[in-house]
Amino acid sequence: MTRTVSARIGEITERIVRRSHDGRARYLERLDRQIEKGPRRNKMGCANLAHGFAACGVADKGLLAGDGALNLGIITAYNDMLSAHQPFERFPDVIRAAAREVGAVAEVAGGVPAMCDGVTQGAVGMELSLFSRDVIAMAAGVGLSHDMYDAAVFLGVCDKIVPGLIVAAASFGHLPAVFVPAGPMTTGIGNEEKSKVRQLYAEGKVGRAELLASEAAAYHGPGTCTFYGTANSNQMLMEIMGLHLPGSTFVIPNTPLRDALTRAATRRALAITQQGNAFTPVGHILDEKAFVNGVVGLMATGGSTNHTMHLISMARAAGIRLTWDDFSDLSDVVPLVARVYPNGLADVNQFHAAGGMGFVIGTLLDEGMLNEDVKTVWGSGLSGYRVEPRLAGDGSLHWIDMPTRSADEKILRPASSPFQPDGGLKVLNGNLGRSVIKTSAVKPERRVIEAPAVVFHSQEALQTAFKAGELERDFIAVIRFQGPKANGMPELHKLTPPLSVLQDRGYKVALVTDGRMSGASGKVPAAIHLTPEAKDGGPIAKLRDGDIVRLDAVAGTLQALVPEAEWTAREAETADLSDNEWGTGRELFASFRRTVGSAEEGASIIA
Repeated sequence: MTRTVSARIGEITERIVRRSHDGRARYLERLDRQIEKGPRRNKMGCANLAHGFAACGVADKGLLAGDGALNLGIITAYNDMLSAHQPFERFPDVIRAAAREVGAVAEVAGGVPAMCDGVTQGAVGMELSLFSRDVIAMAAGVGLSHDMYDAAVFLGVCDKIVPGLIVAAASFGHLPAVFVPAGPMTTGIGNEEKSKVRQLYAEGKVGRAELLASEAAAYHGPGTCTFYGTANSNQMLMEIMGLHLPGSTFVIPNTPLRDALTRAATRRALAITQQGNAFTPVGHILDEKAFVNGVVGLMATGGSTNHTMHLISMARAAGIRLTWDDFSDLSDVVPLVARVYPNGLADVNQFHAAGGMGFVIGTLLDEGMLNEDVKTVWGSGLSGYRVEPRLAGDGSLHWIDMPTRSADEKILRPASSPFQPDGGLKVLNGNLGRSVIKTSAVKPERRVIEAPAVVFHSQEALQTAFKAGELERDFIAVIRFQGPKANGMPELHKLTPPLSVLQDRGYKVALVTDGRMSGASGKVPAAIHLTPEAKDGGPIAKLRDGDIVRLDAVAGTLQALVPEAEWTAREAETADLSDNEWGTGRELFASFRRTVGSAEEGASIIA
């Protein structure tokens, strides 16, 4: 039985509403003005409209030339290189056919770039990754700017793509929008086995051939990578925020059920346009309650730390001001109900089989952890998402109620008896600035580390020191000049194997950085997204080798234990960042590095 939202969740929601009042009011006023203008296509000049349907078939031209037919815009992040996005190649044909069945037209309105962080890990291309989110938002905006569409469907999955698409959808908030997932790849080798081989490679105990064979067995086919990183956190968010069809998030690609859900998403997008009786502009869905639900879902499932930036940027596009303190306060009261790698051994397919999103949403509603009274593309409150889709013998799609019990309590537990009582994300404050840490995969005895700093200006420098045997001791690795202004704030996943090896050897180790670690943040305590960043003269630039640093994820503090007078007088170091300014397209993003906001503000150039 769904409970009224708890007092604490209600309080946090209300303070976000108050803080956002003026910005949200301006946003809704602009949205309402757009709605009042009505559909644009029928008011176009004849030459404009003729350009808009010139490439369509005869039947579609006839429909678009008339007054009553609906036109659905498709924004796609399809490319062949991203396993998660390759299935989208055939989605436009499925969507066009489904639209024609109800007398409507669907057109690809535009494509957006989609890079794979898995390919660019440890390479210079990663320095474009975070900035690609804002490029995606702008590219989607260009696609929709033709004003030919009554609604839109967004095809995107991975790390920066969905946040960028949400920013674009919010900018066109007068249009209905349905997000259509592609689904995860089938399960390969276990994540624990994959991580073990990575550590053995870092120690020099296996070679490149063994490592590549392991990685290829893990990432082996079309669909999203099956660990619970940013891509799958995105997909969780789209369902718990009411932008997916219920239960559609983790259905694998290229199956009859996946295709049926894509057709149903098409029909639903066309059913909620301004010309129908269930008009649901996406800007009304993206309200304060929906974003609180998103953060609650992130905490309850141990999701990606990247969303401490992405959700802030996404919310701002809808006139809403989220802060890190909101994340931290929600984490304090939201129980961890899922164990999915790197917070457990299961992958997302096992999570889905254990009950998946329907179970998560249901158990959080039962404990008053979610705002139920929200708008969704499904036309219900959030209670309408306590279901899962099934195909009947005749191929028709229907939904059944989810069981109230988890099918595997090693993976999913009810919110009344969770894995831990909090979501495992903390904001750390101290004389080094503000940062975030994800502790859901960190053992309790490793959540407080006090040790000498070893300072590096790149992850490659740490790896060199590790291979030379220079890090066989207790230490806190400080990797600085990795923030958005310095080099675009790359993810630092290449640090995970060496630091994990040292931790497994019994040393006390931790990481402090103004860079990112993302959804793969694991068993090594990592204070990340430190702001102000070193490039801005942040206190991290004052640290010297040997300074004692205390990272306390229990108390929520991050301190350089240097005498106050000495710390105040010490000047911040600088670094030569000229090598970050060119090559692999980095020169194209110089203006982004100059104007980007801080990690705490969403690391955006847009808002």
